[in-house]
Amino acid sequence: MNDLNIKNLDQVRGFLDGATSIKFQPQSKAECYRWIQSALTRFQYHALTKSDKGSVFAYLQKVTGYSRQQISRLIEQHRKTRLVVLAPYERTKFPKLYRKEDIKLLAEVDELHQIRSGAATKKTCERMFLVFKDTRYERLSSISVAHIYNLRKTLFYRERYQHYTKTKSTKVLIGERRKPFANGQPGYLRVDSVHQGDQDKVKGVYHINLVDEVTQWEIVCTVERISEYHLIPAIAKALAEFPFIIKGFHSDNGSEYINATTAKLLEKLLVEFTKSRARHTNDNALVEGKNAAVIRKFLGYIHIPKKYAELMNAFNYGHLNPYVNYHRPCFFSEIKIDKKGKERKRYLYENMMTPYDKLKQLPDAEQYLKPGITFKQLEKIAMQHTDNEAAKRLKQARYKLFKIIFEQERV
Repeated sequence: MNDLNIKNLDQVRGFLDGATSIKFQPQSKAECYRWIQSALTRFQYHALTKSDKGSVFAYLQKVTGYSRQQISRLIEQHRKTRLVVLAPYERTKFPKLYRKEDIKLLAEVDELHQIRSGAATKKTCERMFLVFKDTRYERLSSISVAHIYNLRKTLFYRERYQHYTKTKSTKVLIGERRKPFANGQPGYLRVDSVHQGDQDKVKGVYHINLVDEVTQWEIVCTVERISEYHLIPAIAKALAEFPFIIKGFHSDNGSEYINATTAKLLEKLLVEFTKSRARHTNDNALVEGKNAAVIRKFLGYIHIPKKYAELMNAFNYGHLNPYVNYHRPCFFSEIKIDKKGKERKRYLYENMMTPYDKLKQLPDAEQYLKPGITFKQLEKIAMQHTDNEAAKRLKQARYKLFKIIFEQERV
């Protein structure tokens, strides 16, 4: 706007009297601010009397169309700086609580532990800080479960870790058709078989997975084939690995366990033998869930020839089983009865712990241990390595195992 002809206050008042019905519209906000600065300087606004200031104020309002409050703010800005300028736009930025080093640690934990649920990952971070005193995990130890998934979506995380997975179902059969009743006592096992792939119509090794119903203590062993000759010694060795007395043995409908030899072995050990009921798919759900969460996650689906069963067993007993039982947290259900008398299971974060920690928490836990086994011995094993160190050793051992297998197969 060009108003250089208006040079004094009388002209300003005359303009206001004669332009009552006129409205002005500046081309841009920046142009309007420059004009206001020019007008305030030209009329020496800050040196005027109160009455004269009112005239200039009304003049600025009339020309710009701004509100009284906005004109007052711009005049105050000119008084302090002798300028009237647009405030630079600044996007609101919230402080970042979790830094790149935290996301890098999260990616490392996911890689070592084969990307588990958010709650299990949080529990590992908690244990690394509280149990193993690793101060790098201080912030991650208090992270919310939901925010773990947010961090996993960030580009910085995805540049450091990518995970691909799929699931497959398995089937099984034998024993007395009923659900076992553990009554809160360890020693009631669920068992299932997992096949490690076919190649050129040749079967690979089989994994036998045994999981305790109460503590989720898990033993994985590997056999060349599903037959009494290989299966019975493997089961006997696996049962001996549990630190507590075995009281029950439950399988679903897999014929490898329904034979006189298996029954005789369990009878000798005074172990109750049961099998899944028809149309009750959840009877053996615990061990079938572990097949996917542990065996498939760490050993995959690729074909492994039968001749490597002994090598696989060395890996299972040396690295996989100790890691799963002493360093891998699990959810444990809390059962409540609703108004209709129906059981409702809840899986609370507070109830997440390792199988070893669950065993220790049982009332009078020493009474369930096998003769010659003490919690002092078990505690020594549990604290020998941190969770991350155990996962790293497991990962290195698995790499060496598969390297030996696949390099020999290429020859």
